Amino acid sequence: MSSPPLLRPLLRLVSGVSRRSTRLHLAVTRAVPLHSFLSARFCLSRLSHLRGDPGGSSDYVEANSYSMNRHPELGQSEEQEEVTGVVCQEADLEDGQMREVTVGDQKVLLVRTQGQYSAVGSQCSHYNAPLVKGALVGDRVRCPFHGACFNVRTGDIEEYPGLDCLPIYRVKVEDGKVYVSINKKSLTLTKRVKKMCSMVPDIKHTVLLVGGGPASLVCAETLRQNCYQGRVIIITKDTYPPFDKPKLSKAMNLDVSSILLRSGDFYQQYGIEVWTQKEVVSVNPADKTVKLSDGALQHYDQLLVSTGCKARPLNCPGGDLKGVKLLQSYEDAKEIHSSCVGQKAVVIGASFIGMEVASYLSDKAASVSIVGSTRYPYERSLGPEVGKMTMQMLEEHNVKFYMNDAITEIRGEHSKVKEVVLKSGTVLEVDVVIVGIGVIPTSDFLTGSGVKLDSRKAVIVDKFMRTNIPDVFSAGDVTTFPLTIRGDQRVNVGHWQMSQAQGRVAALNMLKKPTKIESVPFFWTVLLGKSIRYTGYGEGYTEIIFKGKVEERKFLAFYIKDEVVVAAASLMFDPAVARIAELMATGQVLTKAQAQADDLSWLQM
Repeated sequence: MSSPPLLRPLLRLVSGVSRRSTRLHLAVTRAVPLHSFLSARFCLSRLSHLRGDPGGSSDYVEANSYSMNRHPELGQSEEQEEVTGVVCQEADLEDGQMREVTVGDQKVLLVRTQGQYSAVGSQCSHYNAPLVKGALVGDRVRCPFHGACFNVRTGDIEEYPGLDCLPIYRVKVEDGKVYVSINKKSLTLTKRVKKMCSMVPDIKHTVLLVGGGPASLVCAETLRQNCYQGRVIIITKDTYPPFDKPKLSKAMNLDVSSILLRSGDFYQQYGIEVWTQKEVVSVNPADKTVKLSDGALQHYDQLLVSTGCKARPLNCPGGDLKGVKLLQSYEDAKEIHSSCVGQKAVVIGASFIGMEVASYLSDKAASVSIVGSTRYPYERSLGPEVGKMTMQMLEEHNVKFYMNDAITEIRGEHSKVKEVVLKSGTVLEVDVVIVGIGVIPTSDFLTGSGVKLDSRKAVIVDKFMRTNIPDVFSAGDVTTFPLTIRGDQRVNVGHWQMSQAQGRVAALNMLKKPTKIESVPFFWTVLLGKSIRYTGYGEGYTEIIFKGKVEERKFLAFYIKDEVVVAAASLMFDPAVARIAELMATGQVLTKAQAQADDLSWLQM
């Protein structure tokens, strides 16, 4: 894409800037698009960093302008501020190989691609997984645990989950030896926040992000990373700013400070407003306003709908009794934990949320029972073999299953739950009922807005995350979108990683930087400390091909449709799923024949 007209003279000047003496003045003599104006302002601020103005980022040049295999000229004092180590011989690694090395006390990921060495942080910025155990394809390494991707030359995060980039280190190849140098001040850093601007008060432009989840947060950060200096507002019903919601069903008694994705200081530093405990009840695209539950109106220039989904409530007699719980918020998780300790718990629903909650409560509640509508947990999504295995895992920890069954009534005493009655006639004594029977898109507030919804009330978007209404975008679990790896089939994918990716794409398109959503779905579930990884989109699969043995709880499963691998899942088989995800991301079609073959060298396991 060509540079906006306003930026062309600026970019010509940038190419000849002297870091010591140049000062740049820009006069705007005609009307220009807002995004061009904002980009120009931020380019000026970046020039101030390059010439060392007060308040500039001291690590900007090192982190963003470093060229691999070229040792920048350093003064003696700067060299003394670094720790340098010989990490290997030049011939030790071939192209496409990586190794974890140590410089000082810092572990470093050393990579060789296209004949060049590069060095970045060794830990994924999401949950600190060792990237050396991940999948390297081209210039990108994918985390073996949860699928985040990083460019090994720049350290930048290119696929989610996670928010931050990797630190990058200087590499020098000399006399057949590979040297890596790390600044002593950053010797203990394992992640790097990408360069961002902040708000400029006299810019009268507002991007409003409705919903406090990962899509909104990544959208806000992407705007700031790409020169946007208008107003950014996140509106959320939650009590807290964006937090790590996938943890709520896996570790329900966490302190909130441990799951906040960003600190309050972060939002203040980058001019991102977060309005908590606020709810948008309607949208008026004609006036470009939203109405809040307290009656207040808020103007927007561009709007992101990223309200996610809400838990589907029980529809049976007694569903409103005290002791019936839904898991939607941090407070819900804490309440489920405290009310279940030493008590009899029944979980309704044997899919991802229900199974994770049962797993967590298995050593805390007096008893845990799961009621499911299929023969085995996850039967439709992961298949009966995997479902049976997970069922056995939890049964070994005294979780009881009532499958091929359904709840018909909850009986209470003094307005509190006492018994659960099943369709089979079974009656279970219970103190707490936790409901995990699916979700509903949170889109009721769009009624009358003209924004198109599908039959499930999910917001319909194109590959640019645009709705049918100008300047209204949508991202995350609330959307239905065209999925690249399924030939642009319209899908709803409720994965944390996908929400973050869509938030980024929405932001770039708000800034008139045309970008399509091309991400490959990736998610994980944790039961009793064991993680099942999954990538792709397996809906409609007709066959499963297994490598390893499911009964031994070490396997790789290929999900087949029309002679093609459409998804894969694994347990204790890393980094197979990460590599498959990366191959799918590059557009490769994986065939049934490949999955059937005894030789899995194409996975580079």
